Amino acid sequence: MLTINDRTSGMLKIRKVASKEAKVVSKAIVDELTDWLPYIKTITADNGKEFADHIFVAEQLGTDYYFARPYHSWERGSNENLNGLVRQYFKKSTDFRTITQEQVKAIENKLNTKPRKRFNYENPIFVMEKLLFNQEVAFVT
Repeated sequence: MLTINDRTSGMLKIRKVASKEAKVVSKAIVDELTDWLPYIKTITADNGKEFADHIFVAEQLGTDYYFARPYHSWERGSNENLNGLVRQYFKKSTDFRTITQEQVKAIENKLNTKPRKRFNYENPIFVMEKLLFNQEVAFVT
């Protein structure tokens, strides 16, 4: 299971991947992030071997790719938090071969519409839309 989140809005993308092979994971990352391409600044991953093809991702998305230091999971705190929320639906003992991509997307939708305390109880979809479609522009003179 691949989880990607936007730190600013809390938006989450989840994708079932066929394996943890680096080529499979890197293609899934690129596929999932293509529609966010204009908004991606950086990517930070953990140190698993499934992220070994990070250069492909960075080139395809035209972004910088970083890794958290080993045993410093708090450097990716928002992702770790969201992984915990995903675990409420998919327990560690889950056989992921029995789960469909449609089920995964349903959980993604539930989590993206769940109000979050850090956003004054707004949901990530609302926060993302507010960020993307904010018509107020401040100019410094």
